Amino acid sequence: MLSQKFPEEKLRNILIKKDKWHPYPTVEERDDWDAIRESIRNAHIVRGEKMISYEWQTILAVRFLDFVRTGNRSKFEQISMGRRGALVSLVIAECMENKGRFLDDIVNGVWAICEESFWGVSAHIGAQKAGSGLPDVTEPIVDLFAAETSALLSWVVYLLGSKLDTVSKLVVPRIELEINRRILTPLMERDDFGWMGFQGQRVNNWNPWICSNWLTSALLIEKDEERRLKLVSKAIKALDNFIDPYPKDGGCDEGPSYWGRAGASLYDCLELLYSATDGKIDAYNDPLIQNIGKFIYRVQIHERYFINFADAPAMLVPSASLVFGYGKRINDPNMMALGAWSACEVNIKENGVGDSIGRMLPAIFSVDEVISADAKPPLPRDVWLDEIQVMVARDRDGSSDGFFVAMKGGHNAESHNHNDVGNFVIYIDGKPILVDAGVESYTAKTFSSKRYEIWTMQSDYHNLPTINGVQQLPGHEYSAKGVIYKADDQKVEIMMDIAKAYPDSVNVNSWVRNVILNRGKNITISEAYDLKEANNEVILNLLTPCGVLLSDGLIVLKASELSGGRMSGSAQIRYESDKLSVSVEEVIVEDRGLKNIWGDRLTRIMLKSKNSLKEDTLKLLITK
Repeated sequence: MLSQKFPEEKLRNILIKKDKWHPYPTVEERDDWDAIRESIRNAHIVRGEKMISYEWQTILAVRFLDFVRTGNRSKFEQISMGRRGALVSLVIAECMENKGRFLDDIVNGVWAICEESFWGVSAHIGAQKAGSGLPDVTEPIVDLFAAETSALLSWVVYLLGSKLDTVSKLVVPRIELEINRRILTPLMERDDFGWMGFQGQRVNNWNPWICSNWLTSALLIEKDEERRLKLVSKAIKALDNFIDPYPKDGGCDEGPSYWGRAGASLYDCLELLYSATDGKIDAYNDPLIQNIGKFIYRVQIHERYFINFADAPAMLVPSASLVFGYGKRINDPNMMALGAWSACEVNIKENGVGDSIGRMLPAIFSVDEVISADAKPPLPRDVWLDEIQVMVARDRDGSSDGFFVAMKGGHNAESHNHNDVGNFVIYIDGKPILVDAGVESYTAKTFSSKRYEIWTMQSDYHNLPTINGVQQLPGHEYSAKGVIYKADDQKVEIMMDIAKAYPDSVNVNSWVRNVILNRGKNITISEAYDLKEANNEVILNLLTPCGVLLSDGLIVLKASELSGGRMSGSAQIRYESDKLSVSVEEVIVEDRGLKNIWGDRLTRIMLKSKNSLKEDTLKLLITK
């Protein structure tokens, strides 16, 4: 999309020179900083004050080795990301106040980070030739967080360069040296990082996320204009490897939370290019770019609940200024409204802004516009993303009252895949009824050959059937077939054959799942199956946060308290008691992230076929 329109020679004529590119005011330019509303300035100064005399804890060798010894990555990341978060708070506070009282701590943080052996995280060291364990300082590799660190330090130089010189004139040259050695030179010389996509690899959120930091560092730090041009040009070519194969419906198969570092990082890249060429690189009228942005409001269920297929949590608040800004660029009031809602949800006016520093800067200088905009989430009635095969349906447009259902087809080789072809989620009046648990905190096991030993990844712990005792398997060939979607004012229907999501050993000819939302009335689910042979092990699995009461032909789902005082919904599920028996399994939630959403437990409902039939149709009716 971009590199053909803007080849290197054309880019040469439109790229603003380093000393002329001025994306935001520096600390010396007080008018814009002093114009920031007082509540926000005070919030950020308080954050900075909490980091005065911050202890820049040493990252010991054993913290790197935790990942290969026990699979734990959080101990390392707590120290590494804690350092970076402290530095961001100190830098923004100094920009807000401009009294110099944060400078020594800023220099301490910069120096500590420059002294690190590796700017990335322990879980990503395996990309080096020496493999996982300790970092090989002779082979700098560029992962997500090495790139993030480079961008952070680039903004520190841009914002505070002259102030850092008052502490020592060696600080800025040290930053420039480390960015060039660790990031810009490897990016210039190597094409084999998988996230680049130059060798035909499929890329995911790593690509635009790193490219946004690559562009930041090249634009702000590289002094040689010819090399700067080549770095930007190569980043554009890498970014095309993300854009070009992206589903034309704009669907993010990694889920809404990962959209924040997939489609949203693409927006970061496009904004940097737009700014650094004085608007001459402008892709916002392209339908694909517009659909990529719109995805985030198309998958909102109610308030902080979003559809969470793949490794996405069920709850999030998208970045307010980022969503608003993207919506403004593509002239979409719905997207802008979601951004304004996010700003209200986290009370930016009083609490200030968060995220990486490269996102905080546009957020800080657009707060007044965002918080004064219409803040009503759009909640579209019907969404059909035909390439990633995700359906969203609710009773009526703009309201979470009544029934909501979302369902996915696709395949089991999606980025951050769960074995979940045919899975659905159901909410009533904005409250969860049948859910996708999400994902536990990442460990070495999460992205290993043992990934599908984790319960949250397995089809048995999604709203899916177990067929002849067999679950779904991972792989592109395990997919939905014959997907049909229909919607009108009375109902929404989606039908798909999910038999191919299971291995051949399951002995199934077809398994046609049909989900219908009868608007304002009920949701029906039917499973029409044709088995080559039957052994009485057909089970319909349902996962719920509700309390469960069982009786003949009826499952009562009771409102149950979740984390944070939130409540689940309530509903009734009618099933054919002559065909199905029902039992429940308590699923103890141990992971902190899942606990923060669902509380201490979920319940797996298992509806097992009583009859050894090769062909049958099983039906469920869900009502309030």
